[in-house]
Amino acid sequence: MPVLKSQIRLYNMTKHIVIVVCILVVVAWGLWFFLRPEKIPVQELVEEKEPVARGKIIDYGEISKETDKKLNKLMEERKAEYGLDKSLDMIVKSNESIKLGDVTVSMKEIIDQVRLEQGEILEEDIGKKKVSEKKLDTFGIYVVQPGDNIWNIHFQLLREYFDEKGVHLSPLADEPDKSGYSSGVGKILKFSENMVHIYNLKERKLDTDLNLIRPLSKIVIYNMERIFALLDRIDYKLINRIEFDGETLWLPAEQ
Repeated sequence: MPVLKSQIRLYNMTKHIVIVVCILVVVAWGLWFFLRPEKIPVQELVEEKEPVARGKIIDYGEISKETDKKLNKLMEERKAEYGLDKSLDMIVKSNESIKLGDVTVSMKEIIDQVRLEQGEILEEDIGKKKVSEKKLDTFGIYVVQPGDNIWNIHFQLLREYFDEKGVHLSPLADEPDKSGYSSGVGKILKFSENMVHIYNLKERKLDTDLNLIRPLSKIVIYNMERIFALLDRIDYKLINRIEFDGETLWLPAEQ
């Protein structure tokens, strides 16, 4: 049966259309391949946090036995910055760890517990700063010994502080006067109980009872910036005019 010319033309037209469509598809794919946006790995989109250089371990045993001369020298230098010697056993940075016996605990672990107890939001939880940008705080550590009590621990530090200033505190300076009123030194010591923390190394937690101190298992922790910000404002000549209402310490106005 003869093929009509119109059918031949239709066949040729269809073939040309298919060829053109194939060419367009190939061109479109080529353009997409060369112009497609470069994929960025997911991890590159996440802000990197620079790791904190691991601080050293401050070993109380090596300090007390003087077996590590380099460590002992470091402690002496740090204490000298505050004019202290015997009233503190160690001065450590917030990125360091302390070791007592077979227990090692990082200062970060202790600081985090303190901040949570005070109702603070931990900085890393809200991601406002990189860890490496955080300022290193300084803490004084006193290792509790048999027969210690929190009052005498504070008084020893206060006496050393004033000795450095050229002021000698009597061993009875913390006692009430003849009328039974607290002395200025006594008021400072009472207020200072709210500025320190007791940490139980064995149980790895803060201790809320300041009166139950077990030897060689607990430490008293001072935030050196906070403590000395207070002490540096005290004029010993006006110390007996200090007032304490149970919460706030009122210093006399400077003359």
